[in-house]
Amino acid sequence: MFTKGSRTKRVIAGFAVIVATLVIFIGISSQKRCAAEGKGSDYESIELFTDVMAIIKKSYVEEVDTKKLVYGAINGMLVSLDPHSSFMPPDTYKEMKIDTKGTFGGLGIEITIKDGILTVISPIEDTPAFKAGLKAGDQILKIDEKFTKDLNINDAVKRMRGQKGTRVVLTIMREGFEKPKEFSLLRDVILIKSVRSRMLDNGYGYVRIAQFQEKTDEDLSKALKSLQEEHKGPLSGLVLDLRNDPGGLLDQAVKVSDHFIEEGLIVYTEGREKDSKMQFSAKKGGKEPNYPIVVLINSGSASASEIVAGALQDHKRAVVMGTQSFGKGSVQTIIPLSDDSGLRLTTARYFTPNGRSIQAKGIVPDIIVERLELPKESEKREVMHLREKDLENHFEVTDKDAPKDKKKEEKKEETKDKIVSTRVEDNLKNDYQVMRALDLLKGLEILKKMGSGK
Repeated sequence: MFTKGSRTKRVIAGFAVIVATLVIFIGISSQKRCAAEGKGSDYESIELFTDVMAIIKKSYVEEVDTKKLVYGAINGMLVSLDPHSSFMPPDTYKEMKIDTKGTFGGLGIEITIKDGILTVISPIEDTPAFKAGLKAGDQILKIDEKFTKDLNINDAVKRMRGQKGTRVVLTIMREGFEKPKEFSLLRDVILIKSVRSRMLDNGYGYVRIAQFQEKTDEDLSKALKSLQEEHKGPLSGLVLDLRNDPGGLLDQAVKVSDHFIEEGLIVYTEGREKDSKMQFSAKKGGKEPNYPIVVLINSGSASASEIVAGALQDHKRAVVMGTQSFGKGSVQTIIPLSDDSGLRLTTARYFTPNGRSIQAKGIVPDIIVERLELPKESEKREVMHLREKDLENHFEVTDKDAPKDKKKEEKKEETKDKIVSTRVEDNLKNDYQVMRALDLLKGLEILKKMGSGK
């Protein structure tokens, strides 16, 4: 038998053991909490996510596919970051890889989310969107009868794409519209020709880059070589048209710039990860002659086209003309995932050689030139111009007073003008910005000859 005193002692000892155990347990728990202090909110959020997922799986009115829930959650995460980060299910990821090769079905329109509204970055040249008259900055309020307010970019792209010959109606709001307007577009197979070129005038070339794809650099090399062969020598000047170019592949933008920049930095990127901090510089050799260049940009010029314009501007290799560019200065890294889906994640920002951030600022032209439509030839004839010969008592110049070869010279000039006129497509002849660029190149050539005394 135990005495009362011994029982008391044993109770006290047992209580001490319990207290000690509780202290140890509390200490261990505190250590765990302290170790997870920096990631406490992450653990809590993951726990919240799994709780919600479990509740949905158990209690939602209909049975839900787990993968659908996961995809929706991932997409929601990325949409909350910025307009350019997105999750691509396997079918969308596959389409994205096709896009960079320049062939896909749909409308031919580059879009983004701006101020919460689905917005046109640029219609791609010679596509249904371009032909229908869609413009950079247009707000897409509805796709068919579906409002776009709650659509992410991937969903919007899916709704606009479809089989060739099928129709889609976009409800557009544009600055200057009193109310939204419907545009009916017929889907087509989009075959994007990255580079187009032609001779504007004797020695003055024109190159249009519609989008930066896998073969843009190769196509540009061919175009420049073709122009030089047509001119039978180095060009007198070049108009590089990047208007409504929504961008594309970074490496192609670097290679295009490298054609014209002798040495030095072309573009650099900065991000949080070490791999996102990169520099791209011009390589030695294989450069174009040092002829003058005018780069045309507008609000539809984005991403890769802004890199080219910014690099040539900073190196003083070209005069940038037009209107301020879009301002997409972020780098998206494409990350393939285990189930053939993909992640498009913003990982860095672009900077021009002089350290200018493109993001939300864009490239400001050296010469601001708004887009205007020049009057057509038929309209020009209807305009009355007062000339010396229309004035009363004007005196005539007889053949004796004129130089002997005057008429021949006039005929030569008329013939030359006709040749130039036939070389320039109607849309370029009536393109005010292109004509201003050509005038600038000619003016630079004249000043150069004046300076050399020739």
